[in-house]
Amino acid sequence: IKTWGSSPRPAGSNLVVADDSGFEGSVSAGCVEGAVIEAAQEVIDTGHQKLLEYGVTNDEAWAVGLACGGRIEILVERIE
Repeated sequence: IKTWGSSPRPAGSNLVVADDSGFEGSVSAGCVEGAVIEAAQEVIDTGHQKLLEYGVTNDEAWAVGLACGGRIEILVERIE
């Protein structure tokens, strides 16, 4: 729902996860999809939405050859 700094996908990107873990779309171009799919499975089971945040600092990014860091905030909610 929000991005700060460098982000592989823009705010508003969607990832739809089915109850069998099948998915369509992307919120991070693969960077955190696995963790988001796991969180989505919990949300499917419980019905309680989650707000997730992932990111790297500029120093962490530089250490692995990226130009700058960034953060993304992801809302995971169940839809019927």
